[in-house]
Amino acid sequence: MAKRVLLVNKFYYARGGDCVVVLNTEALLRENGVEAQVFAMEYPQNLPAHYQDRFASRVNFGGGLRNQWQALQRTMGCDDVRERFEAVLDDFKPDVVHLHNIHSYLSPIVGELAHKRGIRVVWTLHDYKLLCPRYDCLLGDKPCEKCFKGAKLNALTHKCMKGSLPASGVAWLEARKWNRKRLERNTDVFVCPSEFMASKMLDGGFDPAKIKVLNNFLDPVKYERYQSGGNTTREDYYCFVGRLSSEKGIKDLLEVASRLPYRLKVAGGGPLEPAMRIKYADCSNIEFLGMIDAVRVANLLASARLSVTPSQWYENNPLSVVESLCAGTPVAGSQVGGIPELIDSSNGIVFQPFDQETLSTAITMAMSRDWDHAGIAAKALERFGSKAHLKGLMHDIYNF
Repeated sequence: MAKRVLLVNKFYYARGGDCVVVLNTEALLRENGVEAQVFAMEYPQNLPAHYQDRFASRVNFGGGLRNQWQALQRTMGCDDVRERFEAVLDDFKPDVVHLHNIHSYLSPIVGELAHKRGIRVVWTLHDYKLLCPRYDCLLGDKPCEKCFKGAKLNALTHKCMKGSLPASGVAWLEARKWNRKRLERNTDVFVCPSEFMASKMLDGGFDPAKIKVLNNFLDPVKYERYQSGGNTTREDYYCFVGRLSSEKGIKDLLEVASRLPYRLKVAGGGPLEPAMRIKYADCSNIEFLGMIDAVRVANLLASARLSVTPSQWYENNPLSVVESLCAGTPVAGSQVGGIPELIDSSNGIVFQPFDQETLSTAITMAMSRDWDHAGIAAKALERFGSKAHLKGLMHDIYNF
């Protein structure tokens, strides 16, 4: 009988990096003889799913008191998520429940319910929620680790969630209920996509025996697109692919780009996009592409001379860097989070975050250098291909 894996994520469509990983993992498992199903929250953009009628009801963290009360109940695992998840467990009978991004919109109660039935529970960590109540380890746009050792009250003191005392209070209550000991008791393996994240989990007191590192893998469709070894002929531009928000370092990048002689193409949307478009409207060497689909992203990276990841927060295992390298495109990346462990002298350059001078120097050096694009692609495709990921997942994580 085929093994069964239930993937759990708050959304079931390509909303962000965590969702893309879930969709790719589901396809990979099914292609290799594993029965895979999904449990998520009801949402209009969700893809069709076998258990969609049993998805947890939708909650809204905005609006009036009723919405906020329902959201608080969900965060604590006190609403219909219990009944609906147990119904799926009763019907599907999984060998493994594989959690992804579940806080707030679903709740860690799902892992606890599975554990009580003796089901193996593994949890891929896409952010730092288990260490930081606001997910991203940022305080005033700078990295912060004040809550790592259990002092979660800092989240309330600093109003870390959207500058709001009520929202920060909910995050604090959530962190108190779903504390390290409780999460650790109900989880067999915490999967960290980067060595950096694994080191931070250890800093937070998590059991090293339950922590395993497994990098994200490239979408098989894009893998085929890049398998030729990377374009040898490159167009005269460099690019940024990602969210236009302050923690991504986009302000520094655009300021530096406006002073450099090279052409920058910016792909993505976000809260800073309107203001940045206005500010640099007269800058002829910066082109804003907005949100573009996966095919255009692949083509953009495959033809670029360089991609830049100027993040200022603890990036985990950013797919933007992984995909760029698989396209044979070198990366100029900030020396923060899991970015430096992806870059060496053969495939890119690192620079200091929050430092426009070192960013400018890195771009100039990278744009002036002849890179072995085919060599970069070959090495990255081997490391981030689905075969390597599947082997680690099946043997080291699932214990199949």
